[in-house]
Amino acid sequence: MNYPKLKLADIEKILEERFAQEGFLSLRDLPRPSTLKDMEKATSRIARAVRNGEKIVLIGDYDVDGVVSTTLMTLFFDAIGVQLKTIIPNRFHHGYGLSPKLIDEIRGYNLAITVDNGISATEAAKMCREEGIELIITDHHLPPPELPHAHAIVNQKQKECTFPYEEICGAQIAWYLIASLRSELGCDIDIKGYLDLVSLAVIADMMPLKHINRAMVIAGLAQLSRSSRPAFKAFREHISKEIVSADDVAFFLAPMLNSAGRLEDASYALKFLLSPNIYEARANLGKLLELNDERKHIEQTITAEALGRVEESERLILVHGEEWHEGVLGIVAARVSQQYNKPVIVLTRSEEGLYKGSGRSFGACDLFDVTSDARELLTKFGGHKAAIGLSIYEENLPAFRTMLQSSYDSRGYEERYFDADILGEMEFADISFELTSLLQRYEPYGQENQRPKFISRSVRIIQVDTMGKNGEHLRYIFEQEGTRFVGVQFKAAALYGSGDEVDIVYRVNENSFRGEVTLQLFIENINIFD
Repeated sequence: MNYPKLKLADIEKILEERFAQEGFLSLRDLPRPSTLKDMEKATSRIARAVRNGEKIVLIGDYDVDGVVSTTLMTLFFDAIGVQLKTIIPNRFHHGYGLSPKLIDEIRGYNLAITVDNGISATEAAKMCREEGIELIITDHHLPPPELPHAHAIVNQKQKECTFPYEEICGAQIAWYLIASLRSELGCDIDIKGYLDLVSLAVIADMMPLKHINRAMVIAGLAQLSRSSRPAFKAFREHISKEIVSADDVAFFLAPMLNSAGRLEDASYALKFLLSPNIYEARANLGKLLELNDERKHIEQTITAEALGRVEESERLILVHGEEWHEGVLGIVAARVSQQYNKPVIVLTRSEEGLYKGSGRSFGACDLFDVTSDARELLTKFGGHKAAIGLSIYEENLPAFRTMLQSSYDSRGYEERYFDADILGEMEFADISFELTSLLQRYEPYGQENQRPKFISRSVRIIQVDTMGKNGEHLRYIFEQEGTRFVGVQFKAAALYGSGDEVDIVYRVNENSFRGEVTLQLFIENINIFD
């Protein structure tokens, strides 16, 4: 693949173009809550329940967005002195969101509110109606053709909603609901004080870091870095950092919180975020760290097994096992996809004759669209372009495999490697603090504002050493035409040694050690390009 050769001005132009349409927004640009369809209706009903002392139950979700949404609502109701029962469904016992399995637990309540779920809960909504439970749904996922019956549905993706931004997360909807309730109830509560939590959800749920999302994340990360919230104080203490970055959230805090719902129960993550003091926060953090370590071990074991079962000739890889942990299959699919540069579906036997799992896309492949061609073979199916979830009976697996390959081939996707995040080719001589200063101006990086990668060709390896407790990471010294840089590659085996000439793909980072700041390359790939 021929990438353009870049100078500093070229990089600045590329990054500027990402924000050409909307520019850099601030909190002053946030739309009003009333622009969300049914927001005023939902607010009025909740306020009436509060004033009349009705029994209110909140149903969240087990991922970070759902846990944060639940945390926000809990904090608000605590602040106004109103009792609120919260339920975060267990992935293994209840399934996702408001489901018929939860009806027994909410029977007798006057009002049920969902956060980050509910838009597809048609059957459960009908059961709520039969039980005399009024339902308010707040969600951000794509609405189905038939909406569930509810008193109000707040979802920016539904028709006739005037909210100007379609890609926001469940916690942002919950935050807007709190803002609306504060106004209706006349509460003296600083809702900006909740943005540390909101920023966590926006990053974890992989929302595009543009428009109001960028503004809320910048404000939220600044708060998170100075927050007196015990959970965040404990987190900063653990990572030995005062300034928390989007990468700290995306690669450490969010996966750690997610590990609770993936392995056991998301209530551990909720308990951590709601820790009343630093001592309990440290203890709750310890539990999450244990779960996260367990998650990593399980994930690594299953990934190794899955890689051993890959049929390399498949354009869309399908692998399945017998006793693989359901909670980590999405991560495993992503790992296998990174290894083979192909879309991947990973399944495990969930009960007799039934396989269940997740898929992750790669490149231009719309995995939801491709898999939809085989929908008739599936018992459950959902997701979007980049990620899917499904269930299928064992006897349908051979036909499913065949249909996947045919469906993929019919769309004419190119199989050659292409990484859209690589801006272009850089010479080592052009890598400087001026470059990193420019890159910092466009932070935070994430969805639709990916951290730039670069490729350098004909780079000589001067030295390579292992790092880490078990030698699982690599430290290189690279040289190109007399200019040297240190490069670090995580979780990699040494395929090349001193004296080898290679092409490298990397991100540029400023590394601070004992008061000295140096430039360092985070290596992603070595010598895979022609």
